[in-house]
Amino acid sequence: MKDFVKKIWEMKYTRRTLISVTVGSAFAFLLFYIFLPPINLRSVGFWVYLAVIALVYSIPFLNIKFNSFVEIKKSANGKIIKKARGGEINKWALLPTASVVAVLLIGLIISSTLFNARRYAAIIEVQRYDFSEDMKESEEITHIALMDTESAMMLGNRTLGELSNTSAISQYTVSEAYTQINYKNTPKKVSNLEYDGFFKWIANSKNGIPGYVMVDPVKSSSEFVSLTAPMTYAESAYFHEDLERKLRFDYPTKIFESISFEVDDENNPYYIVSCSTPTVGLFGASDISEVIIFDPTSGESELVDVSSVPQWIDIVYTGDLATEKYNWYGTLSGGFINSVIGNVDCTQSTDDFGYIALEDDVWYFTGVTSAVSDDLSNIGFILTNARTGEYKFYPVIGAEEHSAMAAAEGEVQEKGYVASFPSLVNIAGEATYIMVLKDASGLVKLYALVNVENYSIVATGENQTEAMKEYKRLLRANGIESDGAEDTALTRDIEVHNLRDVTISGNSYVYIRVGNELYRGSVADDETLLFITVGSKITVTYTKSDTEGIYIITSWEPKE
Repeated sequence: MKDFVKKIWEMKYTRRTLISVTVGSAFAFLLFYIFLPPINLRSVGFWVYLAVIALVYSIPFLNIKFNSFVEIKKSANGKIIKKARGGEINKWALLPTASVVAVLLIGLIISSTLFNARRYAAIIEVQRYDFSEDMKESEEITHIALMDTESAMMLGNRTLGELSNTSAISQYTVSEAYTQINYKNTPKKVSNLEYDGFFKWIANSKNGIPGYVMVDPVKSSSEFVSLTAPMTYAESAYFHEDLERKLRFDYPTKIFESISFEVDDENNPYYIVSCSTPTVGLFGASDISEVIIFDPTSGESELVDVSSVPQWIDIVYTGDLATEKYNWYGTLSGGFINSVIGNVDCTQSTDDFGYIALEDDVWYFTGVTSAVSDDLSNIGFILTNARTGEYKFYPVIGAEEHSAMAAAEGEVQEKGYVASFPSLVNIAGEATYIMVLKDASGLVKLYALVNVENYSIVATGENQTEAMKEYKRLLRANGIESDGAEDTALTRDIEVHNLRDVTISGNSYVYIRVGNELYRGSVADDETLLFITVGSKITVTYTKSDTEGIYIITSWEPKE
């Protein structure tokens, strides 16, 4: 190998330069094809790529000399002692590479929080809201999505395994990247199928990817949605069908922040690609500026401004970016020095986040702690709209999420159940954590409610209704005003013309339709509901639910 390199260097300068430039150009294209950096001066990845290419192109100008020796001295017997000396290098040939590296380092420095702390902090605006007024009270909690990604993966894999078409089982796998969306105003988790390796892609690329898995995190069920037109582009595909490669060649200058799989209300699949732009210096404080809506079946796409994203799209800002931006706001508002030494009025988010579905939008929920606290309590919460990037802060002092999870696990410590990261609900004006408790196999065993301000108030139940009932009892027992359901309950005389028994997540409910209204009663709370028959005339006592046109039966009796 050394002799081959030596022969190259011994060629005439022009020929050596021509060969090196040709090889360098091929290397540059190959490197771009593999790593797909954006051709954008405000991308760190582009400058790293440029530095490597500059180094490759500088090689023919280095003038390296091989086997150069220098005489040191003569020995006593008159022999000449020679010592090998390293090859000589034309250091000026490294100037382009050094210049690129210098620009990269200077760009990183001038873009850092050290010099731009307040500009980082000003990237978002955070409005303060009263929790009990802004967050709608939950009369029931059976509609809340509590399933984490791990449980969704279990359901999705089980659904794929139950397909009668065995080729789908052996040739594809369900992506682990589940996306939380609102599908027709209902929370869902969706994940597309991926090719199960390179050779499976070769065998099936002509057929494409046949569908995706949709998981209902409320009912703990899932289904496989078959597509009329299969998806051609995917992250597990190769060469020209690789998703990111297709996007990069279509949009060579865009900086891709995140790629999420979503579906519209007609079950059409799309990849939502968030594109970022630095807002501070050359590289600092990147924020979403544009969104690519990519159709993986046809390869067609549309680039829209972040302010013009369609309503059906849910994930534009990732939870990680949302919390990072809040941490800039919370820690850097008082300047860089204060963020390091004084920490006066510095706040930060807790180390995880959950999802809340509000008004057909997905919001990230995370607690806020003081930067100098012991991390055992929150000073409030933030909600971030995953589509618009709007921030809401609720100043509610109480237990942070992991403390609440530990409190819920402590209620059933003999069973060894593990709590999921909680969601947040308003029950009787009280900020309340709601979560599930799972066994070692990942199956949901219990539901838990933990009061944020007093996390010694912990209620558990085998279903959401039981947990809610116990939680309200504990609120009354602790002198906290109840949700007032007894005071606001309404009564009505009805004749039962339409009656249906429904099982949701293992819980039985009785539904009575009266015109365009539904009255629902939980059999777990009142087994006498099973005595109601079509034609019965009854008097129901009920309260409003979170869903328009659906009412909760609290009690009933035959009408005399």
